[in-house]
Amino acid sequence: MFTNTKKFPPAPRLKELIGPSFIILALGLGSGEIILWPYLVSNYGLGIAWGALLGLTFQYFINMEIERYALVKGESVFVGLRKMFSWAPQWFILSTFFGFGLPGIVAASAKLLAHVFGLEDFKWLAIGLLILIGLIISLGKTVYSLMENLTQVILILGVPFLMLLVFYSVDVSQIADLFKGLVGVGNNYHWLPGGVSLATLLAAFAYSGAGGNLNLTQSIYIKEKGYGMGKYSEKMSGLFKRGANSDSFLKLTGTDFNPDKPDNIKNFKIWWKRISTEHFLVFWAVGLFTIFLLMILSYASVYNKAGNMQGIDFLINEGSMIGNNLLPWVGSLFFIVLAVMLFQTQLGVLDSTSRIMAENMALSSIDKKGKVKVNLSRFYFTFLWLQIIFGSILFLLNFYEPKSLIITGAVVNAVAMFVHIGLVSRLNKKTLPQICQPACWRKNVIIVIFIFFGVFSVITLVSEGLKLLK
Repeated sequence: MFTNTKKFPPAPRLKELIGPSFIILALGLGSGEIILWPYLVSNYGLGIAWGALLGLTFQYFINMEIERYALVKGESVFVGLRKMFSWAPQWFILSTFFGFGLPGIVAASAKLLAHVFGLEDFKWLAIGLLILIGLIISLGKTVYSLMENLTQVILILGVPFLMLLVFYSVDVSQIADLFKGLVGVGNNYHWLPGGVSLATLLAAFAYSGAGGNLNLTQSIYIKEKGYGMGKYSEKMSGLFKRGANSDSFLKLTGTDFNPDKPDNIKNFKIWWKRISTEHFLVFWAVGLFTIFLLMILSYASVYNKAGNMQGIDFLINEGSMIGNNLLPWVGSLFFIVLAVMLFQTQLGVLDSTSRIMAENMALSSIDKKGKVKVNLSRFYFTFLWLQIIFGSILFLLNFYEPKSLIITGAVVNAVAMFVHIGLVSRLNKKTLPQICQPACWRKNVIIVIFIFFGVFSVITLVSEGLKLLK
């Protein structure tokens, strides 16, 4: 039964596994962590802190089931889903392009930089930043190494700066309000404040982490790092470099192992324990800490201030307040740090979405042996620049208000999450050896998350549709 199998490789030490979770964490920094949750806090207080905790916890479990497949099969979930559903590549290309083609994150970065330098119109700056991202990615030797290194540097420098701001700006009573918010106790409300926009709240949940189809790139990164059975896979990262010539057969399918051999299962369990720990520490713990830093800083600086409801003006108010309370240059540095983090997030989003669409375009012509003859690098850079052109056209047509772009894209991506949660759950159930499948309690958690995004998405779409009809 088990022919052409290989041994499940032994796992390295935990510290050697650090990497992919930094990228998936950074993909969420620019939308949920920096903008949406602090925006909600600036207007409604910390009583919604439970939502950030729940949203990030949801994504931890979603990501781990995606990693499970790549760890066991040595291929991305897109390959497995193509085998089960012939329409899957087309769905992922369309939902990814329209979910993340709206460049709200880079628009927010441009708006903050424009404020620092006294520019009234940030449209042209936003277009310039999009083109700069394209050049950085296109001229890099290998995209994965660039993303991993850049992400770690920005997090290592940015998070301590935010910690210092919190230390000098926040008092004990405000920290107490954060803990109250974790159990839904807000200022004159419990759990949900009156008047809160369902679309904004759904967007915040969807972007408590990467969100949308970006979660699925975790399987690509797991494979490229050679984790688990990914050790035997053909790596895509080497193809994403300047001048790469990949007009040859590329094997995208993975390699099986014999689950009846105790050593294989022992190695799988060690791998699972260690990547679960790595993702918990980097993605969940660091991510939650960062969200809370930004939420409590927003609460201490600009809660209930005039103008917070307008776009990302709450961030302008926040930086100005920090400058007034500390030193003017500290406020300017706050704007620059956030702008850099937003720029890095947009860079990561464009990289990841281009990977998703390139691989799915290749999968449209996969043969029975799991091979494709394509120039994967050409697909990747084509989708990269198509997104940049699309974003630039939107800016030229004066669609460049950051919050509106981010919320619209996030609602689309919440629906995409509902779809891929269900697809990956079915994929794991049908294709993974029984002993490698999630425990019953994990399956139940995923079912709850699936229902949550489905129901919330329908309620939000109906609510927003009724508003348009009025």
